[in-house]
Amino acid sequence: MFHTEVVLGFKLLLFLHVVAQFRINGQQKWPVPYRRFDRRPDVDSYCQALYPFCPTGDPDGRIPYMRDSDTISVYRLQTPVWEFKYGSLLGKFHIMHDAVGFSSAETGANYTMEWYELFQLGNCTFPHLRQEVYAPFWCNQGAACFFEGIDDLHWSQNGTLEKIGVITGQQFNDMARWVQDDNETGIYYETWAVRSDPSPNATVWFESYDCSQFVHRTYRKLTELGAKLSSRSQTNYTKIYLYSGEPTYLGNDSAIFGQPALKNLASDIRKFYHTFRPHQTFADAMISLLEAFETVVLERSFYFYYNFEYWHLPMKPPYVRITYEEVPLP
Repeated sequence: MFHTEVVLGFKLLLFLHVVAQFRINGQQKWPVPYRRFDRRPDVDSYCQALYPFCPTGDPDGRIPYMRDSDTISVYRLQTPVWEFKYGSLLGKFHIMHDAVGFSSAETGANYTMEWYELFQLGNCTFPHLRQEVYAPFWCNQGAACFFEGIDDLHWSQNGTLEKIGVITGQQFNDMARWVQDDNETGIYYETWAVRSDPSPNATVWFESYDCSQFVHRTYRKLTELGAKLSSRSQTNYTKIYLYSGEPTYLGNDSAIFGQPALKNLASDIRKFYHTFRPHQTFADAMISLLEAFETVVLERSFYFYYNFEYWHLPMKPPYVRITYEEVPLP
C-alpha cells in the first residue's frame, strides 16, 4: 500500500511539473488573461459584508432605460477610498476609488455607476482559513452597482467630479446592456497587479481587476459606441503592484488541497495566508507584520491567487508599491 501511494504521489508531482512547464515555457501568455464565467454564482452565506453592497441600487442590477433622443452627460468620478469614514486620509497615499456619473437632460436625473467588492477590500485580497475547510476560503466577488443620484460633495471635496463627454440615450442603453453582460461574466475582484519590475518596459504577469479597471472598460466601450471623451486634467488611477520574477503555476484547490502528495505545499500556502488573517488583535497584527516581512522580503516568496488558481511569485525589490499613474482617456 505504501509503495502504491509513493508511486501515485510521484506521478502526480511529475504531472503538475509537466503542466507547469507547458503553461509557463510553452503556451503561457503574459499577462495571464482574466477568466470569464458563464454566469455569476450565488454568494456563500459565510461571506459577510461590514457595509452592505449597493444598498440603494436595484437588487437585480437593472439599469434604467433612456429615450434614444435623450442627451446624457458623462462624468469622471474619483474620491479617496473609504472617504465616508476617513475623509481625505487615504487620498494622501493616492489610494483612490473610481466611478462614472451620468445626467439625463430630459429628466434631470443623475446616476452613479461603480464596480467594487461585495465584502470589502480585505476579503478580496486575502482568504479566510476555516477549520472545516482545508483549502483557503475566498470571499472575493466584485460587481457593478448602479444607483440614482450623484453625491457631489463626496466626489468633489477630496477628489474629482468632472464632465468628460456627452452621449445619446441610445448609446447609454447600448452601454447598459454591455455593463450587465460584463458584470455577469467578470465575477471576482483582484487587488494586485504583478510586474517584473517598476520600469516602463517591465513584463506584466497579472493585471488587477478593480474599480479603475471597470471605469477604463466603460470608457473604451463608450468610445466604441461613438462617444468623444476628454478631460481638462491628468487622468490618474491607483495601482497596487507586486514585483516578482517569472511566476510558477501551482494548481487549483482540488489539485493542491485534495492530494496527500502535495500536503507540504498545501501547508505552506495555509501558513502564508495565516499571516494575513482578518480580525487580529494589535499584538497579533504586529507579529504577523514581522512574519510577512520575513516571508515576502527576506525569503522573497508570495503565494498569489488568480483565476481560482495558485501561483508562486519569487519576489523582487521593491516587492510592493502603490502608484498613482496616468491612464489617458481613450
